[in-house]
Amino acid sequence: MSEISPLRRRMIDDMTIRNLSPATQRSYLHAVTKFSRYFGRSPDRLGLEDVRAFALRFFFGITLGHGEIPERIAYARTPAKLPTILSGDEIVRFLEAVPSLRTRTALTTAYAAGLRASEAVHLKVRNIDGERGIIRVEHGKGGKDRNVMLSAQLLAILRVYWRLARPEVWLFPGRDETKPIDVQVLYSACRSACAAAGIDKKVTVHTLRHSFATHLLESGTDIRIIQVLLGHNNLSTTARYTKVSDTLIRSTTSPLDRLTLEVVPPG
Repeated sequence: MSEISPLRRRMIDDMTIRNLSPATQRSYLHAVTKFSRYFGRSPDRLGLEDVRAFALRFFFGITLGHGEIPERIAYARTPAKLPTILSGDEIVRFLEAVPSLRTRTALTTAYAAGLRASEAVHLKVRNIDGERGIIRVEHGKGGKDRNVMLSAQLLAILRVYWRLARPEVWLFPGRDETKPIDVQVLYSACRSACAAAGIDKKVTVHTLRHSFATHLLESGTDIRIIQVLLGHNNLSTTARYTKVSDTLIRSTTSPLDRLTLEVVPPG
């Protein structure tokens, strides 16, 4: 294996300090590598004019599709599409099609609180505050902590889950109980549950998060509250300065409370 250059190592360290995800880091490194290879020089020896030239290459080669530039830049962004949303009935069918208690509870929590997959798997038992009606999400995207509402039905489900599974540190531990459940387990469960429930949509953990936000909007929840619950502070300039109190978060009803969900998988 070739040794990592000091410049590449510095970039990796800078991205790690800023809590960029591994996928984002790979994407950024790939882009810089393509930029460097195009000019045949180290990126620290390239300037603004080189950036402009590379951008023009992208414009003529990709945007205009000129055949005289055969090489295409990999991992180009696809056009933005509307996210897949599940109806309330589909949420129930989907979650009840997950046979594992631990995985079903993790996915139910992701929907009930609008969590990212990484946030759901990294929940700790101590993050569930039943008395205050709050779930504490630690080190979310961008390293930010936030509070989200703890659904009354979710609390009941978590109590049943806790009595049966007895998690100690991680709310959803992996096979090695000193580590959280692997996020790939959730992804795999989503694919299987979709097929089992007969849902003809591509459903991921993020689909549950999109559905959470959409269902809240449809029920009349203020968009500013939803922005805070999702940990989004860049949707608008106003959102950056909007602060929602814990009292308001506690009083916001999770969409899960409008559904009837079987807690323990049969069998």
